[in-house]
Amino acid sequence: MELYDIVVIGGGASGLVAAIEAARTDRKLKIAVIERLPRVGKKILVTGNGKCNLTNLSASPGCFNAPEFVRPAITRYDVNNTLDFFRSMGLLTVSDSEGRVYPTSGTAASVTDVLRFECARLNIPLICDTPIKEIRPDKGAFIINSLYKARSVIIACGGKASPVHGSDGSGYALLKAFGHGVTKLSPALTRLKTSPEFVRTLKGIRMSAKISVKIGEKTLDSAEGEIQFYEEGISGIAAMEMSRCVSSYGGNEKLFAVLDLLPSVPEDKLADFILKTARNDPGLPLENLLTGILAKRVGQEICKDVLLYKLSDVAEKSHQTTQNVLHTISRQRLLI
Repeated sequence: MELYDIVVIGGGASGLVAAIEAARTDRKLKIAVIERLPRVGKKILVTGNGKCNLTNLSASPGCFNAPEFVRPAITRYDVNNTLDFFRSMGLLTVSDSEGRVYPTSGTAASVTDVLRFECARLNIPLICDTPIKEIRPDKGAFIINSLYKARSVIIACGGKASPVHGSDGSGYALLKAFGHGVTKLSPALTRLKTSPEFVRTLKGIRMSAKISVKIGEKTLDSAEGEIQFYEEGISGIAAMEMSRCVSSYGGNEKLFAVLDLLPSVPEDKLADFILKTARNDPGLPLENLLTGILAKRVGQEICKDVLLYKLSDVAEKSHQTTQNVLHTISRQRLLI
């Protein structure tokens, strides 16, 4: 039976970082990472739309639901510590206007790779394809799957947000076996499932937009940033920021996601632009009316949504028809 000082259960971001930091603290320690999937870091590869949002320059306890719970961790290991950690492995980063930090390569694979390379440099074996069926105490140590023995075990299995990427909730059962409690689980930082009529034909399209979660005309919360349409709703950073608001809502009234697909353009200027385009080029195919404003498929769907059949509908019935188009662009209402 292989004996280790520390075994980390879970080869995601937190597990790999924990193993690396432990090995750097004491190079004499024998450390291993056990992962249930065929390779480590699979979930890292899909974060930040495949670019891996490492951290945020504005991260603070106040950004969390339970500030006092996270304060000790963030105080001891802040954003600068995180950036220094990745720089030490040769990863350069860049931040966007919202403070989100990404690898300069623009690909999450760079993050997974530097973590794997550092584990190799520190002689940390990555034991993959190994689901954990049992951890039991044994004379001051722990027996794992009757194959490995460890003086200490770190559980870093993640939640149950994405079973296909390793987060299937199995870690909760391991923790419960040791007497730990698990609070009620609810979705957070996930995509929004909405009424499909508008979104399903736009599957795969990414764009910047503003999302407001509303009850009637009352706004509960809003966020602006990248969204991505999928067959049953909206994904992307802005949608994920709104998912916490949706999951915590306990009322009985219907919730709506209201999209503003051009939040940076004032409606009066947009109306003027659309009207001039329609009048300046009467021969323009209707499907191209909004091509200079939005992605072509989005523009086509909007024209269908307001029942536009020909360009003259805009040019001749200018006011109300143009207002309908504007309403669909800036106040697209989707039932959540």
